[in-house]
Amino acid sequence: MSEFKSFLADNPKMMGVLFTMLLFLSQAGSVAASAANTVAGP
Repeated sequence: MSEFKSFLADNPKMMGVLFTMLLFLSQAGSVAASAANTVAGP
């Protein structure tokens, strides 16, 4: 884990990239869950 911390310390832009990916994936997961829960029919 310390290798990862030192990588982020050397590349601070990657923190923003990882945070943005986390937000996008959390939104995509909730969209997929709500789409799988719909019922088509009477």
